[in-house]
Amino acid sequence: MEAGNPRSGWLQNLPACQVLMFFSALSFSFIAKALGGIVMKSSITQIERRFDISSSVAGLIDGSFEIGNLLVIVFVSYFGSRLHRPKLIGIGCLVMGTGSILTALPHFFMGYYRYSRETHIDTSENSASSLATCLINQTLPFNATSPEILGKGCVKESGSYMWIYVLMGNMLRGIGETPISPLGISYLDDFAREGHSSFYIGCLHSIAMIGPIIGFILGSLCAKLYVDVGFVDLSTIRITPKDSRWVGAWWLGFLVSGLISITSSIPFFFLPKSPHTPQKERRISTSSHLLKTEEERNQSANLPNLKNSVTNSVTGFFQSLKSILTNPLYVLYVILTLLQVSSFIGSFTYVFKYIEQQYGQSASHTNVLLGFITIPTMATGMFLGGYIIRKFKLTLVGIGKFAFFSSLVSCLFYALNFILICENKSVAGLTLTYDGNNPVTSHLDVPPSNCNSDCNCDKSQWEPVCGNNGVTYLSPCLAGCKSSSGNKKSMVFHNCSCVEETGFQNKNYSAHLGECPKEDACTKKFYIYITVQVLNAFSSALGATSVILLTVKNVQPELKSLAMGFHALVIRSLGGILAPIYYGVLIDRTCMKWSTNSCGKQGSCRIYNSTLFGKVYIGLSISLRCPALLLYIVLIFFMKKKCQGKDTKPPENEKNVMNEANKESLMNNEYCIPSDVAEVETCA
Repeated sequence: MEAGNPRSGWLQNLPACQVLMFFSALSFSFIAKALGGIVMKSSITQIERRFDISSSVAGLIDGSFEIGNLLVIVFVSYFGSRLHRPKLIGIGCLVMGTGSILTALPHFFMGYYRYSRETHIDTSENSASSLATCLINQTLPFNATSPEILGKGCVKESGSYMWIYVLMGNMLRGIGETPISPLGISYLDDFAREGHSSFYIGCLHSIAMIGPIIGFILGSLCAKLYVDVGFVDLSTIRITPKDSRWVGAWWLGFLVSGLISITSSIPFFFLPKSPHTPQKERRISTSSHLLKTEEERNQSANLPNLKNSVTNSVTGFFQSLKSILTNPLYVLYVILTLLQVSSFIGSFTYVFKYIEQQYGQSASHTNVLLGFITIPTMATGMFLGGYIIRKFKLTLVGIGKFAFFSSLVSCLFYALNFILICENKSVAGLTLTYDGNNPVTSHLDVPPSNCNSDCNCDKSQWEPVCGNNGVTYLSPCLAGCKSSSGNKKSMVFHNCSCVEETGFQNKNYSAHLGECPKEDACTKKFYIYITVQVLNAFSSALGATSVILLTVKNVQPELKSLAMGFHALVIRSLGGILAPIYYGVLIDRTCMKWSTNSCGKQGSCRIYNSTLFGKVYIGLSISLRCPALLLYIVLIFFMKKKCQGKDTKPPENEKNVMNEANKESLMNNEYCIPSDVAEVETCA
């Protein structure tokens, strides 16, 4: 290029512009993948109710994302840098968006959502009048669903296994998400100007926080909308978003996130494999495809060399894997982060269910609070944590101590949730006898009381009503109500004999549709709980930067990509997949009332023992965090012991070897630094 050419300055800045374009596209893809993750987490309770499944099955659906990620993550981390990384990221975004749309598709093939048995029989505007009240000496088929109706409904609802398509869509989303982070960050690290890659990566993660914020807002809006919005007359719906049977428009969030992910894939297909390749070299490379060179004519002779190259790559992969697995510091850190991440993933998966059951808050309200409070707090904590490490120039041991401190403070804040557990609701037939006067030792098979023994009620029915005495009854019939007035959400039941037997000093022994709200003291605990979560999120985020640094600085520099890939593999397989499942299994054990589907089988849970739920939910998280804190102490001890006695500066001959190796590795786009020099640098 001629020096006097006026376009020379623009062409010299072309690689920098291409890196900036790549950074912009990558930021958009990070927002898209974070948005998809939050949409799934905020919709998991809605999916559980819509498909009438237990929390453990819902946890399996949530973990399917990690299963998809697990299938390709190691190979993408190791071999991806040798391929066209922007195009691979674009394909990943396209697959991720397709998976989100596939997740939403079952909604359009399942028919309308039926939140009670009456809606199977009569979907007209007056269907609420079919709610059974207590009529003395009435026959059982009037109140209970007959076997014939159950049989017909079972055939009609055989599509309930369509939750498998949700699982497959989420798994496909996990496959598509895999190349975005490792290939995107490595691309920036390889081609950004020296010293600028850390700035780009910091900005990238900060910009990515837009995704969760949008996700929480979108989740809140979708949770307010009824699942069949646009398809049914909403004036005929008698349940509210606070009802345990309410299902929001969960599918809408997946459609939006899927379209955004597909849109984010477009720029990557127009970016070069390497922005630093000169234009002249690219022209020669392009024209070479049109000529039959001597190498092409002897292609068959070069096949053995190609096979040897593949063999060497595979052998090198297993040798590198053996190297990191025999590194005790790396293995120890993988185990402790697995415990920490399992606690975070499991608790976050069911946080919306926990808040709803513990504090009686709707999913839409919870989404708004978590989105606008905790996410900015976490972003601030991550920025401050990275600033502290850079400001005080912490050594590897110092970074370990800082990570331990932030984890300890976070654990202490989280333990405060034990004192914020609310008492169980007063529910006749589950926590109290039907007359509302005495607690029961077990919620299983509570016998009828004098107030409803002659009503011949169907105990499996779930149509909760709140008596004027503050007690929730499972149905108007079990409350002993004789008549009703009003329509839909404003329906009131009168002459309820079980309300009268509680000794309630009021002549109006009535009940209205819906569960009784939580006490005012529990509502106050909810806002204290949100404050504690902000402090917990901030202290956890302080150590977020330390997680990456401790992963890569405890291994040889040329193995850092593989170390991060294997670390993510373990976290996703044993944490991301298993944690939601065993959390869900234990949460299911706290259920007091299960729904029964049209086949007469167990469906989703209607109401939990909130006290036991809180102890299990918080206790399981604490039991995972405490061993991690002990392992941090062991890790710091061995890192300090390893660094003692080492010179702070490498010998001059080792510097020369390192410089020569770096020059050669830069020409080959590889990293090759002697391990002993790397160990000295990590301790300095």
